[in-house]
Amino acid sequence: MPAVSKREHIVTTALNLFYKNGFNATGVDTIIAQAGVSKKTLYNHFRTKDELILATLRKRDELFRNFFMREVEKKEKTARGRLLAIFDMVDNWFKSDDFAGCMFINASAEFGAADNPNHIFCAEHKRLMLDYIRDLASQAAASNPDQLADQLNLLIEGAIVCAHVMGDKEAALKAKEMGMKFIESAIN
Repeated sequence: MPAVSKREHIVTTALNLFYKNGFNATGVDTIIAQAGVSKKTLYNHFRTKDELILATLRKRDELFRNFFMREVEKKEKTARGRLLAIFDMVDNWFKSDDFAGCMFINASAEFGAADNPNHIFCAEHKRLMLDYIRDLASQAAASNPDQLADQLNLLIEGAIVCAHVMGDKEAALKAKEMGMKFIESAIN
């Protein structure tokens, strides 16, 4: 296995700290200490903390979406089955030991201005997840793939908030129950 670059090591360390503690609550000095690098090394790779935050969001997007889609596609062979498997994946995520909500919802709350680059990237991540659901709805021959994708996505996003904010670890399964009704209605 190839050695991890200093840049990649800093991003991974920062990603874990930001996800667990928040972006504004995690200082550069904490990242430097945890990564075991000097301040100069960090700033050689990232001019600002905001640049590092954006790099961590990109990394989280890449890791999360790839893992999520791969697992959904491994679990089910049909597009219709995959639409339901999405909820199972979300359920597994909620019940994982390191679940701390959605990094993109958390980041968009901390960087609320719509023109903030971090907020913009969070919105892009959410659009890409919605696109995946829409693609599955199209493959499953839903009568209105856009509408079905919007409905299922809204259920998933609501479940994420309920799981994180209210501690409802069963939120994904409750959302799946509702999602089944939408799927049955949209796909004959």
